[in-house]
Amino acid sequence: MTELHPFQLLPEFVERVWGTRDLSFLYKQSVGTTPIGEVWLTGDQCRIAGGPYKGRTLADLSRRFGSALTGTSKCADRFPLLMKVLFPREKLSVQVHPDDTTAQAAGEPCGKTECWYIVHAEPGAQIGLGFQPGTDVDEIERAIHEHRMEHLLNWLDVKAGEMYYVDAGTVHAIGPGSVIVETQQNSDTTYRLYDYGRPRELHIAQGLAAMKAKTHAGRTILEGETLISSPCFAVERLQLNAKRQLDTSDVAHCIFALDGAVRIESAGSQPITISRGEVAIVPAITRTFELVPQWQAELLIAHLPTSETTEPRTELYRTHNHDEVLAGRP
Repeated sequence: MTELHPFQLLPEFVERVWGTRDLSFLYKQSVGTTPIGEVWLTGDQCRIAGGPYKGRTLADLSRRFGSALTGTSKCADRFPLLMKVLFPREKLSVQVHPDDTTAQAAGEPCGKTECWYIVHAEPGAQIGLGFQPGTDVDEIERAIHEHRMEHLLNWLDVKAGEMYYVDAGTVHAIGPGSVIVETQQNSDTTYRLYDYGRPRELHIAQGLAAMKAKTHAGRTILEGETLISSPCFAVERLQLNAKRQLDTSDVAHCIFALDGAVRIESAGSQPITISRGEVAIVPAITRTFELVPQWQAELLIAHLPTSETTEPRTELYRTHNHDEVLAGRP
């Protein structure tokens, strides 16, 4: 049996023009003078914090151990999920991501479907999902060139504890004033359609070709501890004040501590402990493991679906007080 056990990853702090210098909501360390917009938790270049593979990257371990780590049948030597924390202090560009078919035709391993868990939201914090009713492609392209595309988006007020599904092909944006944990297919393929006049490259032709008139995007309808269950990933939120045993069901589990601290125990390995802002990976081969909160812990756990799964049930709203349904999704 391979010598592969649960391990902690070191977060990677990524500079973004729309980021912040204050990450104190989740992290204690100072980030210096550059604005940090993203903290990559399970990126290919994130490094193992301790144990026999200390200093090796997640990509290294995925190539070495393949399905014993990931549990996937497709691209088993590449870690399947990328988790990030987003700290937007300005509006992010208006973007769209390709689906698997479009991405693979362009030579990429997969598309990019993602979801956003709202950890914190200041009053007035918003995201943009899709367009206002009646918007067509010609109007979208004109609005890009006339620097007014943001006014066509369907902007939604958000609050802490909500989960939003953003499947590939959904035109989207994130406004300032929130802290978001993003879980996505492990792809960084992004087509930037609009950037509020900032001098960054746009990908208008590719973006218009990748966007879809109708998607399943919206706020998920929560069911117990499950925040989202989709064909690309599942995410659960656990609030623990007692020991809990879980089964990996032959897929890797990403465990992110939103609050408190938790010890992760499994047979034949040394326990590891993560606290707020930290992440650990439980390899697929581990089979069963225990989560032991140190007093209490709040966790997000992300993994590939463990059975055939349909698109999630979502709701999409257009009014600030969430009292008008724009479109319900099955």
